[in-house]
Amino acid sequence: MSGAEAFLERVRRAAADSEDLRDTITPGELEAVERQLGFPLHPFLAALYTTVGNGGFGPMDGLLRLCAPELTDQDGRTGLGTTLRFRAEAGSGRRWPADVLPILAWGCGMMACVDCRSADGTVLLYEPNANEGADTSAAWFVDSPSLADWLRTWLDRCGWYEDDQADLPVWSEVADRLR
Repeated sequence: MSGAEAFLERVRRAAADSEDLRDTITPGELEAVERQLGFPLHPFLAALYTTVGNGGFGPMDGLLRLCAPELTDQDGRTGLGTTLRFRAEAGSGRRWPADVLPILAWGCGMMACVDCRSADGTVLLYEPNANEGADTSAAWFVDSPSLADWLRTWLDRCGWYEDDQADLPVWSEVADRLR
């Protein structure tokens, strides 16, 4: 078993303890979501949704479901729905960066998101309360350089959210990626 497979198995075991763990999605459902999004998910994120569960595991209340047939596309309770809703709100001043998928709602509008374009699946913190103006670029921070590292902090119970202490760097690519 490779290191990546062993880590995925560790996540799978931890997720099995979650009361909210959802059944995995099929490769066909993943392809349909990626078509709607207009970009492929980061491979590790896709593996989580297809082999661990369609949300319900991870920090706080768990990852958002990627998709859910019983919810509309504009519903904020799925990664797909949240992305489509934020894109639709672009006229109100909120712009959503290209190839970024929300994966977890922290509350108060804050979201953990994965940069699906980055090699390691950088996890970003979208914190709309960090800026009072219309400049959405001031609301994006790097939470973790990789999705695997971000999940490792959850497994080891050492994420910034454990003691509510965050001093995160600004995401330098945001200006180039806003739609």
